[in-house]
Amino acid sequence: MNFKKNIFVITGSRSDYGIMSHVLKEMQQSKKIDLKLIVTCMHLIPQYGNSYKEIIRDGIKIYKKIKLPLKGDKVVDISKATAAGIVKFTKLLSPAKPDLVMILGDRFESMAFAISALYLKIPIVHIHGGESTFAVIDDAIRHSITKMATYHFVSTEFYKNRLKNMGEDPKKIFNIGSLGVENINKFKFYEKKLIEKKLNTKLFQNNLIVTFHPETIGNQDLNNHIELFLNYLNKIKNTKIIITAPNADMGSSYIFKKIKKFTMLNKKNTILLKSMGQKLYFSLLRYTNVVIGNSSSGVIEVPSFKIPSINIGTRQLGRIKSKSVIDCAISSKDFKKALKKALSGKFQKRIQQYKNPYSKKNSGKQLIKILEKIKSEKFLGKKFYEYSG
Repeated sequence: MNFKKNIFVITGSRSDYGIMSHVLKEMQQSKKIDLKLIVTCMHLIPQYGNSYKEIIRDGIKIYKKIKLPLKGDKVVDISKATAAGIVKFTKLLSPAKPDLVMILGDRFESMAFAISALYLKIPIVHIHGGESTFAVIDDAIRHSITKMATYHFVSTEFYKNRLKNMGEDPKKIFNIGSLGVENINKFKFYEKKLIEKKLNTKLFQNNLIVTFHPETIGNQDLNNHIELFLNYLNKIKNTKIIITAPNADMGSSYIFKKIKKFTMLNKKNTILLKSMGQKLYFSLLRYTNVVIGNSSSGVIEVPSFKIPSINIGTRQLGRIKSKSVIDCAISSKDFKKALKKALSGKFQKRIQQYKNPYSKKNSGKQLIKILEKIKSEKFLGKKFYEYSG
């Protein structure tokens, strides 16, 4: 008799779900995998759009919804939510005893889930390890999960080598590219009229997508300049500004308050979206001139659409970037210069030749094939592999 491998997967935000959405569908159809999807954190908070509904619409079965007591965005709030997550996830995982747990990325709920699995000796599969983001606490969380994980699925060869340098077993590191980038080829995009209907707004001749997340480490200069950037964008004629809400990170409420106020004062040309869903987001990118802010999507997925991204500040400092991504310091002078470059016909023509470093064929199929082959075993510690590469 063939037994299915019992794999618990956690998703706590629109971003990690969007990246995993198609591979979760494929896992659900696998004859060798019994997928149990755990939905938590931002998905269950109305302020962030109750994005668990998108998962249901996609036809993916939710095994458990686990609410975390996230009462604010201060350090103590995030810390308490992490602690509560460890308790709740332990209660879930202990009697279930899954063969594997799978975690994408570097959020605090992911850390709580990883800690629970580690103590219960459940092997961890980690996606997008080895990457670096300078101005956010996520960097420390991501590398911590790497050291707790047994199997690693990375997005570039550079990140694979970084994990080798961190002492991870080379035989358990797999470069599959980005699942999020692969998703672009799997969607049948919405046409312009349907996008406008779903957004309840008319697109202009020029459209900008703007996303600002907090810089959770350092002096948070970005927070002090949010209004400066928004007001400058508002001066561009015949331009629709589409702003997406920040993640539930430390300091996010300040940013959300500022962009909400800006949107209310500029209703004719600005719209604020709590959550779009990846299909709508990708569809909208086809009618977008520039993506602006500091989201990982601007670095990882947007280059595949052959449009410029302006990456502001240090949140994404350290990531490998396509030449279509323009790094910009937190200053009005640098921003004006970056925007002028991004909107120039010469630059937009040149980036049509650039390749996305995160793009690789059959990312999802590779991941599932490897998961199906992994032998069920308890996590009993890891050897530190010395690497001289």
